[in-house]
Formats: sequence, C-alpha cells, structure tokens
Amino acid sequence: MRILLSNDDGYFSPGLAALAHALEPLASVTVVAPERDRSGASNSLTLDRPLMLRQAPSGYYYVNGTPTDCVHLAVTGMLDHLPDMIISGINHGANMGDDTIYSGTVAAATEGFLLGIPAIAVSLANIHDGHFETAARVIVELVKRYQRQPWKDATLLNVNVPDVPWEDIEKWEVTRLGKRHKAEPVLKSVNPRGQTMYWVGAAGSAQDAGEGTDFFAVANNRISITPLQIDLTHYAQVESVKGWLA
Repeated sequence: MRILLSNDDGYFSPGLAALAHALEPLASVTVVAPERDRSGASNSLTLDRPLMLRQAPSGYYYVNGTPTDCVHLAVTGMLDHLPDMIISGINHGANMGDDTIYSGTVAAATEGFLLGIPAIAVSLANIHDGHFETAARVIVELVKRYQRQPWKDATLLNVNVPDVPWEDIEKWEVTRLGKRHKAEPVLKSVNPRGQTMYWVGAAGSAQDAGEGTDFFAVANNRISITPLQIDLTHYAQVESVKGWLA
C-alpha cells in the first residue's frame, strides 16, 4: 500500500513525524508538506508563481506553497504511481464544525478526494499534553480496516481525536459537523512605526455541540469520524430561488 502524507503545520511538525513513523510498518509512505505553517489556508492553490519541491534531511519533501499545492503537485506531477490513500495531519488542534471550511489540514485531504483518492484528515483536538501517539494509533487502526475492507467509492473522512492517552479513549463515533458561534473580534494594535495592525480573532465557542456532533464526541473522550462531501448546493432552496427569479 502506498500512502501520501501531508499537513498544514509544516514538514517539521511533530504530529506529521508521529504519523509517518506509525504508518511505516503498514505502507510505503511519502511525505509532501508545506515548508512553513499554513494553518487556515483552506483549499487555496498557488497560481501566481512557480512552486519549488525540496527534500529535507529527514527524507520528507516540502513545498513553498499551500497544503492543497502539496497534494496536487505530488499526485499530478511528482509521484510515479497514484497513492492508495492520502492522509493529512496530525494537526495541532481540532478541526471540527465550521473549522473544516478554513482548515488546511482538511483541504489537503479534500484535494486527494477531488483527485479520486481515498483521504483522511486527522487532528488532535484541544491539544494540551500532545498525545500525538493516540491520534497516530487511531489512523493505524483505520488504515488496517481499509486494507481488510477497502471503501467502494472515494471517501473523505475528518477525524478528531481527544488529547488523552489511548487508554482514556471511550470509543469512536461516526458524527456530523457541529457549528460554532461567530469568531471573536479582530485584535487591533499599533506597530513601532505607528501603523495599525489587526490580528484575526479566535474561533468562536461551540453553538451546536449536541449529541451526534463532532464537538460532543471529543468532549466525551470519543474519537469523532465525520464523512465529508464537497457539493455545496443548498438543495432545499433551489425551488425558492426559482420562484424568486420567476
């Protein structure tokens, strides 16, 4: 089995290293990740300049672009064979609810999915102690299950793992995305030159975090596994918009 790993925290992140190490006994692993932290890059592609592919002493490849660039470059130009699966992570922090729209971690997996390759995004939620080995073990278990019983169609999974030791995990649960309140206001400051600067505020707290959501699962020490799709069509509004235009 051939697995392509990427992330949005950069090729030097501990989560990526933990995941690569855990998967090496199961598959041939290739790492192509951003050269720096590109958290929040979403599904952006770099179209205004060329991309450079370099290799670090660790053997990992890194690209001066976004997570989506990394997967796109690897699949459509770098690799001699298509990977059997693309895995993005382990992200430093949760990607639940509305986070998935902005997440570079989810975006890297999404790019693989759009290219017809099964893909998983994995994040260590509410990170304090950094139990990356727990999240890595979750992915190892999922890959083993896939090897025994491959998905019939290309599938995109968003996995969030509580930041606790493996023995404290309750179970895993197939969930839906919850929702957050709106983000905190931007933070305004002045630099030494007297110029006004703004920092994007923190994400809002969970609004829809009831049973069945990714927020609820993680809060109860459960692994959240959410199948994602890309179709953004709001089907319930199609007829009302037709009537508005009539």
